[in-house]
Amino acid sequence: MRIVVDESVDGRIIDRLRLAGHDVLAIAQSAPGTPDDRVLATANAAGSVLLTADKDFGELVYRRQMAHCGVMLLRQAGLPIDVRADVVIAVLSSHAEELASGFTVIAPESVRIRRSPQAEG
Repeated sequence: MRIVVDESVDGRIIDRLRLAGHDVLAIAQSAPGTPDDRVLATANAAGSVLLTADKDFGELVYRRQMAHCGVMLLRQAGLPIDVRADVVIAVLSSHAEELASGFTVIAPESVRIRRSPQAEG
């Protein structure tokens, strides 16, 4: 799967995604400091799901109604980084088709996928 990863996501998760065979564009490596709206536009242009730990993307999607190809918000505070990475990879595998059209929140004990009317996927 093609994924754009926001700067807020730990680099070790990026490494694990790549090892799992995902096509990852890491904003921290390619364009650090890019504003959130441009990060979302970059993901859209690539037809990619956006992976972030930044709640501001909820504001962009729901209040500003910006188009997207899927957003995955990580809310995994307190979990070891290896567990965080395992959960992200499992969600990508088990919910691949749903992710492109939704705003997904990954919490320690739940995964919520909410369809967004402005999703492009």
